[in-house]
Amino acid sequence: MRNVPWTCLVRYILSASFTHEEAKDKIISLFILLLLRVASNFLMTGPKAYLTYAGSVQVGTQNGIEECKHQFAWDRWNCPDSATQQRGLRRATRETSFVHAISAAGVMYTLTRNCSLGDLDNCGCDVSKNGKIGGRGWLWGGCSDNVDFGERISKQYVDAQETGQDYRAAVNLHNNAAGRLAVKATMKRICRCHGMSESCSVQTCWTQLSDFREIGNYLKMKHSQAQKLDVDKKRMRAGNSADSRGAIVDAFGSIAQTELIYLEDSPDYCRKNSSLGLYGTEGRECLQHGDGLTQWERRSCRRLCHECGLRVEEMRTEVVSSCNCKFHWCCKVNCEDCSQVIVKHVCARREAGDGHGFRRRYRGPK
Repeated sequence: MRNVPWTCLVRYILSASFTHEEAKDKIISLFILLLLRVASNFLMTGPKAYLTYAGSVQVGTQNGIEECKHQFAWDRWNCPDSATQQRGLRRATRETSFVHAISAAGVMYTLTRNCSLGDLDNCGCDVSKNGKIGGRGWLWGGCSDNVDFGERISKQYVDAQETGQDYRAAVNLHNNAAGRLAVKATMKRICRCHGMSESCSVQTCWTQLSDFREIGNYLKMKHSQAQKLDVDKKRMRAGNSADSRGAIVDAFGSIAQTELIYLEDSPDYCRKNSSLGLYGTEGRECLQHGDGLTQWERRSCRRLCHECGLRVEEMRTEVVSSCNCKFHWCCKVNCEDCSQVIVKHVCARREAGDGHGFRRRYRGPK
């Protein structure tokens, strides 16, 4: 099997007749063989340890997506699954810029953390500055998180997805880099005191990753400040690759590497658009009142409902569950049925004679 060309395997599977389960097994086997072929080709030119990074890349990407959903949970665009799939990533909108940045940041963050924890081969703390004076009264020491390693491997994995030479590829690469810079920008300096009787006459300091939520907050702010790229379409359409590259360089000239950029205006996220994978805000939950709400939560009903031409509808759901359970010897447990009314607010269409929601009763788990 090792010497059979993979193209022959493809032809074999496509031409043969299998049952549904057999076809599925054959496709999985082919996929594994293709991965092994790619891996073996890479091992001839790169370090074997590279293969061990794939798990961290996968986890980091998922962490980025989860953070995206958290950051936009109360926005009209709430980082739907369609936004992280190929169809959603074709558009170079303000929101897509965030998806690229937070995904690249998530991969870099996870690689850096796993490196410092010793979970990856041939990788550990960054001690390159140890012993050097960092500032007045403190020296570099300890175990700094190895962000240079995380940045390098993240770039190799994430940026490899962009193979084009056009504006869109350049914008995606820029936003990937901005995401990695966000990891560096939010790092913390941790120090330990030294000296007689803990006088702290000298400190030893090292750098440490912030919580990933801080990186998400940082990039959410960058998203609100994202700049639309002014492109020279005539030079791009000229057909001269050198002229096209020059147009791209000129367009990026005045934009800082830390800023997010986009090419296309965002669509109307209030309205459902199946072709773009957008669900609109009708039926979305919002928060009208409560203690400890963030500014985004407090504004959610206005942003999701009122500003989208919808009304806020109160929905009351009665949940019945077991309570006040008592054990009786031997061996019986008696419980009472307790009900609780759950109140939610959702965005609904404006109609004549709006109702007051509906009441629904069901039994919860005992």
